[in-house]
Amino acid sequence: MSATATPPPRSPQFSQDELAMLSKTADALSAYLGKPVLAEVGQSDAGTEWVTFGVPIDEQAETDEAHAHVQLGGPASRLLGNRGGLPMSDNVTYDCAYLWAIEISVTADERFVKLDHDGEESAWSDDLIDVLPFGLSDDDLVDDDEDDDTDDDEDDDITGTGASPLSPDSETHPWGKRRH
Repeated sequence: MSATATPPPRSPQFSQDELAMLSKTADALSAYLGKPVLAEVGQSDAGTEWVTFGVPIDEQAETDEAHAHVQLGGPASRLLGNRGGLPMSDNVTYDCAYLWAIEISVTADERFVKLDHDGEESAWSDDLIDVLPFGLSDDDLVDDDEDDDTDDDEDDDITGTGASPLSPDSETHPWGKRRH
């Protein structure tokens, strides 16, 4: 492309691969927190999309007014993932504790902007993986032995010993090498 050529416009919407990655993130957060985590895709009046992550609040629990709340779900909502075990009804709206959001930006080198639990911009990147709390690439599933020596009992260990791609603190988990 020449220096004077205008780059093609970037889509203001998430691609199917990006939606799949956001869906996996919601499921991973549900497993990590031990609570359902909902992720809902929304669209601004300008046509740019965002996704909001939240944890449904128990109706009997005391409400924490200091923490931001969002309504997720309901008719015409676009929820991602398996909803953390919640019923798959499209008519239920949940009052949720807001965790964070990712919005698509039209700014160069900032396709994705992460908004923290206070709604403040906390990260931005042209790559979605850079603003997610977990590594979700296939490279995270590959064991990188520095000396490329194979262990004699490697075949006996079906689960591997590398860091889990779902662990934000890179702990070693027995399920870290499985592919689903």
